Amino acid sequence: MDQGTIGSIFTVIVFVSFVGVVIWAFSSRNKKKFDEAANLPFEDEEKHESSKKDQES
Repeated sequence: MDQGTIGSIFTVIVFVSFVGVVIWAFSSRNKKKFDEAANLPFEDEEKHESSKKDQES
């Protein structure tokens, strides 16, 4: 196997991996988990604001 063949095989492996990640990321099964993860910073902010109000009282 020469360098061109190895490079071609590597390119195909990387492309298939990329397509797999894209399919996984846009899968409807994962939508709920991703939505929950996207809202985590806002949940922390709400907890932080409520603890500030408790400290002010």
